[in-house]
Amino acid sequence: MIQTMSDRQPVAEPAVTWAREGAVAVIHMNRAARLNVLSRDLLAHLNDALAAANGEPSVRVVILRGLGRSFSAGGDLTEFREDFRQAPDIAEQMVGRFHQCIRTIRGMPKPVIGCLQGAIAGGGFSLAMACDLSIAADDATFLSAYTRLATNPDGGGTFTLTRLLGTRRALEVIMLDDSIPAARALELGLVNRVVSSDALEASTMEIAWRLARGPAAALGTVKRLVYAAQTSSLDEQLNAEKTAFIEASRSSDFEEGIASFFEKRPPRFGGAKT
Repeated sequence: MIQTMSDRQPVAEPAVTWAREGAVAVIHMNRAARLNVLSRDLLAHLNDALAAANGEPSVRVVILRGLGRSFSAGGDLTEFREDFRQAPDIAEQMVGRFHQCIRTIRGMPKPVIGCLQGAIAGGGFSLAMACDLSIAADDATFLSAYTRLATNPDGGGTFTLTRLLGTRRALEVIMLDDSIPAARALELGLVNRVVSSDALEASTMEIAWRLARGPAAALGTVKRLVYAAQTSSLDEQLNAEKTAFIEASRSSDFEEGIASFFEKRPPRFGGAKT
C-alpha cells in the first residue's frame, strides 16, 4: 500500500539540539510549547548533547538555553500523574538522568553559560544555577517550587543555592518559595547580568566569544579551583594553586600571555576562532 502525505505521521522535533558557532556550542532545549519541562526523554538527550559538546575539541565554550518563553519550567510532572503508583521508579530515573547532566556541566573544563528567560522553576532553577555563568532576560523569574510538591530540590539545588546565598537565605528561597524577579536575582548573585529580552541572545553570545578567545586550559583550571575552594582548606587550595600555576607556566598560552604583556597587544591564545 502506498502511503500518502496525509497518512504519514509528523516527524517529532528532537527534544534537544546543539550546533557550533565557531568555538561556541549552543545547546537548545527544544520543547517550547511545554516550557521545556525536564522529561526523562529530554534529560537523556540533554546529557548526550552536553557530552558531545564537551568531547568536541574545537568547542571552547557551551551555551545552554531553552527555546520559547521559558528556559525551563521544571520537571515533567505529567510523568508522575499518569501512573502515581510508579512514582518512586519514575523519580529514580528522572533524577538520575538529571544529576548526570549536572555532573557533566560541573565536570567539563569548558565554561557553561546559562541563557535564561521567562519562568525558571524547580529543576529548571537548579539547572540554571549549575551553569558557571548566567545571563538573564529582564522578564526572567526564578522559583524553587519544590515544597509546593511536598519534596526537596534536586539537580544540586541545595548545594548551589547554599553556596550562592548562604544558609539562611537558601532556606528562605526553598522553604517560602517566593518568586524572584530578575533584578532581585542579580542583587542576590544568582545571575551575572540582566539584559533586555531582545538583547539576551546577543549578550550571551558576546560573553561566550570573550571566553572562547581566552586561554582554554587556564579557564578550565580556574573552574576546577573555584569549585574546589568551596570544600578545600586554605592550605589545600594554596597547594592546588601552586601546582596548577607551575603546570600553566609550561604552556604555549602562558608564553603568549607574557609576550603580549610586554609587547602591549591583546593576547592570541591557542589560535581560537569565533
